[in-house]
Amino acid sequence: MSQPQKVTFVPAAAAEIATISTRIAVFMAPDGAMNTLTRKANTLMRGALKRLAQSELWEDLDIGKSVVIPMPDRMAAPEVMVVKSTKNPSVEKAREMGAAIAGFAKGKKLTVLLATQSRSENILYGLVLGAYIFDQHKSKQKERAAEILAMVNDVAAVKTRFAPLMAVAQGVYFTRDLVNEPANVLTTTEFANRLEALSRLGVKVEVLEEPALEKLGMGSLLCVGQGSESPSKVVVMQWQGGGKEAPFALVGKGVVFDTGGISLKPAAGMEDMTMDMGGAGVVSGVMQALASRKAAANVVGVVGLVENMPDGKATRPGDVVTSMKGDTIEVINTDAEGRLVLADVLWYTQERFKPKGMINLATLTGAILVALGHENAGAFSNDDTLCNAFLKAAAAENEGAWRMPLGKAYDKLIDTRMADMKNIGGRMAGSITAAQFLQRFVKEDTPWIHLDIAGVASPGPTPLSPKGATGWGVAALNRLIADNFEG
Repeated sequence: MSQPQKVTFVPAAAAEIATISTRIAVFMAPDGAMNTLTRKANTLMRGALKRLAQSELWEDLDIGKSVVIPMPDRMAAPEVMVVKSTKNPSVEKAREMGAAIAGFAKGKKLTVLLATQSRSENILYGLVLGAYIFDQHKSKQKERAAEILAMVNDVAAVKTRFAPLMAVAQGVYFTRDLVNEPANVLTTTEFANRLEALSRLGVKVEVLEEPALEKLGMGSLLCVGQGSESPSKVVVMQWQGGGKEAPFALVGKGVVFDTGGISLKPAAGMEDMTMDMGGAGVVSGVMQALASRKAAANVVGVVGLVENMPDGKATRPGDVVTSMKGDTIEVINTDAEGRLVLADVLWYTQERFKPKGMINLATLTGAILVALGHENAGAFSNDDTLCNAFLKAAAAENEGAWRMPLGKAYDKLIDTRMADMKNIGGRMAGSITAAQFLQRFVKEDTPWIHLDIAGVASPGPTPLSPKGATGWGVAALNRLIADNFEG
């Protein structure tokens, strides 16, 4: 699994700048104001940075953009990157600057001359996220720097502020790796094995195999994996960092590959269905982040892991299955499988843990892409307080989410004469009828959000991620828990 680059903090020492042999990043204000370390670099370079600040090139440069000076005079560094930064950049801008610095580093060792630069910890967070590479399956892998050196005035303060961000970055990396993996590598068994490894961080991990799922009555989940050689599983992850209070619950759809089953998808683009476990990937990354930073909260993550394949044993359109709740479901389309998985996992989570609140995540519908594109996840909720708290957290982390409606009129679209409900409601309002289906498995006294992340899980590149998996949701959910559920 990928690991973020190590960030080593060293005290600001202007006298050492001349001998630094790595690439160097410095910061300069729009008016040419410099911190002590940038001033030293300017002196060594015989005033080159001052001349840059007076140039038309610098004047036309947007905040957060940079100029690279090769072979700087009287310095051992091969290149110096000069980042245009305001005195107090926004968190979003600081992180984007960091990601741009990662592109400048090109995987090689780097020294960042931060001194008293505002938002230093967020610059480093963006740098770490921007440095992510997934090339494990290439015969020649790109170089990865062992560490990033951050030269700051107050080492203890910046290091303390950065530590929880680094824990989130580790969770994002974990999620990105899971979502990026091909399905012949990330089988349901391998997925469960990787989650079991979280026990080294203090997470209690249980893997429920098919016999246990059958005993629980999870006919809805099990029907999805009937056509696959990979066994269906449910993995339960418990982080108990709080007192004796009920946990907050995260539930994830983990379809490791989705052919559509008997309702077979078109061949074009089917290779992207390796990311259909994105919801389970985000839940896993959040659990890693919470454990890494020793969150003072009780959180349970439950993921349903299945593979949806066509086979003589596969579920057919028109079959009727019985959920753990006891409700019967007519399977109209076997490609609407994620909601069948989540139905049983949601009910199981409530029955066993009686959570104070619950959020499920799933790459559930193409309809949410039509509605919101790649900019926002769709948020459906039965509780204004929880939903508003999540939307606030998502906005703070610049992870787009937009609230979508629920209602009785939409709910009627999944009624059927054959069973208690059917698993699709037709073309119209497809993402909403999927949410209505899930809501039937949420108890009235459970605050709940359904996040449809089909558009945001893997659109890349984004300002903080390369092409492929983004890790969307790890930071927002971590912040939601930190701001609302930690004592």
